[in-house]
Amino acid sequence: MKVLVLSSGGIDSTTCLGLAVKEYGSENVVALSIYYGQKHDREIKAADDVAEYYKVEHIKLDLSKMFEYSDCSLLSHSNGEIPKESYGEQIKKTNGAPVSTYVPFRNGLFIASAASIALSKGCSKIMYGAHADDSAGNAYPDCSKAFNDAMNKAVYEGSGKQLIVEAPFVELNKAQVVKKGLEIGVPYHLTWSCYEGGNKPCGKCGTCIDRERAFEINGVKDPLCAQ
Repeated sequence: MKVLVLSSGGIDSTTCLGLAVKEYGSENVVALSIYYGQKHDREIKAADDVAEYYKVEHIKLDLSKMFEYSDCSLLSHSNGEIPKESYGEQIKKTNGAPVSTYVPFRNGLFIASAASIALSKGCSKIMYGAHADDSAGNAYPDCSKAFNDAMNKAVYEGSGKQLIVEAPFVELNKAQVVKKGLEIGVPYHLTWSCYEGGNKPCGKCGTCIDRERAFEINGVKDPLCAQ
């Protein structure tokens, strides 16, 4: 089987990529990274490093035009401030709406784009690293199991039943994802999660806080914090 993995350069997608390489071999894995107009390209560089580490084909796609109408605080044209607090704290203020760093239907667009490329590359599966912490409290609704099930059905039918979509961590929390990654030797020192650019993680945005805690729960220090 040949698979396409959505690779952002973060720990979840990199764990997913590591899992795919372990199961199918690097020659049967294609990594796809998507630029969506984010404020920095640090994560794309990390995805490059990860793809090189695993010796997989790496395709990059620019979908930034799709998001130019959004005022999501992650986007380069937005004046919105990236929240400096945990997702748990952010969710308390949203009244059930997605958090301000939710890019409108991003995973839906990513998966749809990936489906076209996957079919063209002879893949029969798309994998991506959505996990339960991201969908909790409706923070990122396009990371939920319900969303994945719906997209899988749509892609399967729309591809003539040639292609499936799998989110192997959709019912796991981030600490459990890191646990799996540590077991298979994922190169977390090459990854990048922080919503800010720069040489070191800010340590204050939601994704930095959640990342550091996930490593702590597993009894290890985040390699980026140790540098």
